[in-house]
Amino acid sequence: MIGILGGMGTQAGLDFCNKLAMLNRGKIDQEYPLFMLYNKSNIPGRPESIGVQTKRFTDLPRNLKNNLKYNKVLKSLLEGCRSLEKSGCKFIVIPCNTAHYWYEDLKKKIRIPIINMPKEVFLHTKKIYKKNSKIGLLATEGTLKTKIYEKLFKNNYKLITPIHDLQIKSVNKTIKHVKMGNIKLAEKSIKPAINYLIKNNCKKIILGCTELPIAIFAFKSLKNVKMSKLYLDPNLILANAAMAKYKK
Repeated sequence: MIGILGGMGTQAGLDFCNKLAMLNRGKIDQEYPLFMLYNKSNIPGRPESIGVQTKRFTDLPRNLKNNLKYNKVLKSLLEGCRSLEKSGCKFIVIPCNTAHYWYEDLKKKIRIPIINMPKEVFLHTKKIYKKNSKIGLLATEGTLKTKIYEKLFKNNYKLITPIHDLQIKSVNKTIKHVKMGNIKLAEKSIKPAINYLIKNNCKKIILGCTELPIAIFAFKSLKNVKMSKLYLDPNLILANAAMAKYKK
């Protein structure tokens, strides 16, 4: 059974479950994959807990105030993972990019495997895109500041991110719209950031926050997501990686 730790945000967790099911349609109920979603929506805000909104961001080693915030999130993530572990799940996926800042500490304390979403995106990119190319990255400020993707991609690709003004007015606003259920507004507000990356010769764009595929592919079929030549959807990539492990 696949364990899914969701709630970061709820819409993104449901999007992952939907893609997992749609990618693996069965003719009867029993042919669909077994999975358990723990929508743990009470996990403290990830960007806030790494100092983005407090303007006191520090990477490891962390100061005392940020260390307390980091451990508060870690404790909540561990509670979720352990609950899935006790429920008989064989491995865990976390459809939230920013949460992978806590990945190494989670992995040390959980007995079952946790699939690393950003790493799966990197491995997928290596298969389909040539080295040293420009790749756009749309993500939360937390994901950008902790360099979750940069650490994986820096030796093979040049990551391009929106300028600060676009990050605030386009990306951050879009993520907020999705969390509030305003999908039409989200679809509109993300366009300036996308256009910026395209103008900077990015042939691929990583949707590095799991709210963003919901905004960009609003009201479109899964076929549109799968056939996209521009976007890399971490939720879709993670769903494929989870199913490959499930089948083994």
